[in-house]
Amino acid sequence: MKIAVLIPCYNEEQTIGDVIDAFRNQLPNADIYVFDNNSKDKTSEVARRHGAIVRHEYQQGKGHVVRSMFRNIEADCYVMVDGDNTYPAEFVHDLIAPIQEGRANMVIGDRLSNGTYLKENKRKFHNLGNTMVKNCINFLYKKKLSDIMTGYRAFDRLFVKTMPIMSPGFEIETEMSIHALDKRLAIVEVPITYRDRPEGSYSKLNTLADGRKVLYKIFTLFKEYKPMLFFTAWSLLFLVLGLAVGIPVIAEYFVTEFITRVPSAILAVGLVVLSVLSFACGAILDTVASNQRKQYELELNRIQADNKPRPVQGMTRTGGSL
Repeated sequence: MKIAVLIPCYNEEQTIGDVIDAFRNQLPNADIYVFDNNSKDKTSEVARRHGAIVRHEYQQGKGHVVRSMFRNIEADCYVMVDGDNTYPAEFVHDLIAPIQEGRANMVIGDRLSNGTYLKENKRKFHNLGNTMVKNCINFLYKKKLSDIMTGYRAFDRLFVKTMPIMSPGFEIETEMSIHALDKRLAIVEVPITYRDRPEGSYSKLNTLADGRKVLYKIFTLFKEYKPMLFFTAWSLLFLVLGLAVGIPVIAEYFVTEFITRVPSAILAVGLVVLSVLSFACGAILDTVASNQRKQYELELNRIQADNKPRPVQGMTRTGGSL
């Protein structure tokens, strides 16, 4: 099985050499790719010196890098890891084992279950953000994933070549997790330890800005992947507001046979109309989403059929030999 180690990097001169050496020691036959995303330091030079294959992605953002990696690299098993030396390479065998055995399309390196991320990570609100995102997605999909936003993952070829990447930045991990859940791809979680960045290395994450992007991505994907639930929630909200405004108007009419609260009556009718329209939009878009899932399944079948070995043309088996 051909294995490719994919390392997205931005200004990781201090740590990238150690990451490459560690994964080369664990997977001596793997191809190690470093995708430099406009680094202003010597990340590329250090990566080449340590024997990695260096590629460049000039559109800024981790999502652009992952799209380029998935589109251009050919392998049977893909390992994606950050270049900041926070993920120990010795766990890579645990990550790729479910891929090699055919048990998973995506394997998640779970940092949260054993508490090492909580202990090692010193950045404020990161643990709170991870918990919020995890609980939100688990609630929507009725799952119990432990770590949604980890940067240490393994994929099979089917996942990589059928993943439509739309996120430009750090919300890409959330998008991959939701995509796998929505398309019912096999997910396996493997507990790993996490270590904080070494002294002198700094994170490129902006807690508030990137957190806002992740939450917006969840909101957007919720609308696209589960439109019936999304628009039904809005429909119920508009209906409740419409009834709250309209019931006093109706009660007044039954008592006096007159409507004096004309603005309230108009607002109530408008809210109820919005409720009906929201439900109708949800029903229509749910049909569209269902058809897209069917099309995706057909595409998976086509890709799997194309990847199956075929007998050599013109060769027939006779008497137990070719």
